[in-house]
Amino acid sequence: MRRIHVIAAVIRDAQHRILIAKRPEHAHQGGLWEFPGGKLEDGEARFDGLARELHEELGIRVTEARPLLDIRHDYPDKSVRLDVWLVTGFEGQAHGAEGQPVRWVAAAELDEHEFPAANGPIVRAAQLPERYLITPDMTDEPALFAGLQRAREAGIRLVQLRQTGLSGQAYQSLVERVLGEFGSAFQWMVKGDEAPAWPGVGWHLTSRQLRAMWEQRVAQSEVVNAEGVGLAGGGHRGGAPLPQGDLEAGQAAVGAAPRRDDTTPRLLAASCHDAEELAMAAELGVDFVTLSPVNSTPSHPDADSLGWERAGELIDSVNMPVYLLGGISPADLSQTFEAGAQGVAGIRQLWD
Repeated sequence: MRRIHVIAAVIRDAQHRILIAKRPEHAHQGGLWEFPGGKLEDGEARFDGLARELHEELGIRVTEARPLLDIRHDYPDKSVRLDVWLVTGFEGQAHGAEGQPVRWVAAAELDEHEFPAANGPIVRAAQLPERYLITPDMTDEPALFAGLQRAREAGIRLVQLRQTGLSGQAYQSLVERVLGEFGSAFQWMVKGDEAPAWPGVGWHLTSRQLRAMWEQRVAQSEVVNAEGVGLAGGGHRGGAPLPQGDLEAGQAAVGAAPRRDDTTPRLLAASCHDAEELAMAAELGVDFVTLSPVNSTPSHPDADSLGWERAGELIDSVNMPVYLLGGISPADLSQTFEAGAQGVAGIRQLWD
């Protein structure tokens, strides 16, 4: 099977729009939308290849860019490495220099366009921010609301409402009040034993829930497959998005109710701590994961930390956005990006 190294770019302008281009009808995956880029030449440095391709395709000169995502995808006739960069600075007017249609779209509108299968994780990475705030446990609701207001002013966009002291109806009621106060100021992720009922609110699975959902899918696959071949994990890069039927079955496995709003896209995330859990998340096609702990933390001083090198190796084993968590802060973003992660997640460091 042929192996191709492709440099691709998520190009973001000052209005936070993303540039996409349409593939020629006669090309592989023709007629679909894509993120601009092309093949890396032998011996060519990655940034140099990125700059060359974007100048040839769009007539722009890249001035600011960083690695965003590194994924691999097997088509029937070829294996592709997509080396994806986030471009936030460029000179010139982007246009289809090779005659291809191009379009600036809001990040949320990417879901309305059809991309090659390998581009799925890129779409999600383009839509996710660099910081993922997890709220601290607290009984002082005014202090919680004040902290969320500070987070909004600080530009935080993705928030997990984590209150382990509350469960059941008490937690549901808090979510209602928080949504009533802050609404769409954040992309919300909630915890719990059932998928969220609120439109657009995502569900962050615990590692226990992740395992239960994965085991349920394996069991279903073994029943359907006459040969009894299930879904084995073990270092698989990728994974197909979880179909609605499988998701509902997985929710049942963790005591969850089916989604009550089937028309609103929502995020599904999971907490992972090792290669096995990452493989499960990849098989289920979750939108993103947190990987922890990178370093030791005061809250879990006895937990075995991964360290930066091992964290990078684990990130490289899957095709999905990964937030690093545990003993790191926004000051570590550069090292986080070098490890291949989407960004940092945290409680104390982001809350304070």
